[in-house]
Amino acid sequence: MSSSDGVHFVWLIGALVLVVSALSVRRVGFGLLLRTLLGWAAIILLVLIAVGYRYELAGAWSSLTNRLGLEEQRVEGGTVRIRMSPDGHFWARVELNGVERRMLIDSGATVTAISQRTAAAARIEAADGLPAIITTANGNVAAQRARVGELVLGPLKMRDLGVVISASFGNMDVLGMNFLSRLHSWRVEGNVLVLEPVDPAGTSTRA
Repeated sequence: MSSSDGVHFVWLIGALVLVVSALSVRRVGFGLLLRTLLGWAAIILLVLIAVGYRYELAGAWSSLTNRLGLEEQRVEGGTVRIRMSPDGHFWARVELNGVERRMLIDSGATVTAISQRTAAAARIEAADGLPAIITTANGNVAAQRARVGELVLGPLKMRDLGVVISASFGNMDVLGMNFLSRLHSWRVEGNVLVLEPVDPAGTSTRA
């Protein structure tokens, strides 16, 4: 649980204590008090599940909207348009060496970061040498440097893209600024992220 999640949990416990105190002052019956406590416990549990599994829930929502024909990612010529997810982030369907992954696009991340699970599936081997120190929301973590042979996002194709790999990323895969900087341009229009290729074919081989 992150520090922000812990703060939310403390607030929820505080709210529950206030409810119990209010009911105690009113001298309600034990049955009503028990039902109230169980109701609040269920609400707290649901909130904790939603916070702890927010990325998995966002992925399930994306799959549902795609099946209903409400695609979050669509292609117009060589341009990719990605609609903002309910969690407020932009998620892209990406192939790394032919292995499909759902990746968070984060302009605040300097470099593209992938989990060890994704690295193994896509046969991405870490380079020898000292690990890189990456600053994340949960502090600094050590990560291994590597390079992706080919990364494909719709018509956008990039070769030999630098990435970092770490167990600290969990199952999270992130497209960082070293990906965005290879594009001709990228911008947000309302709730849509627009990615435009360097050339009409959408291919970039720049290191």
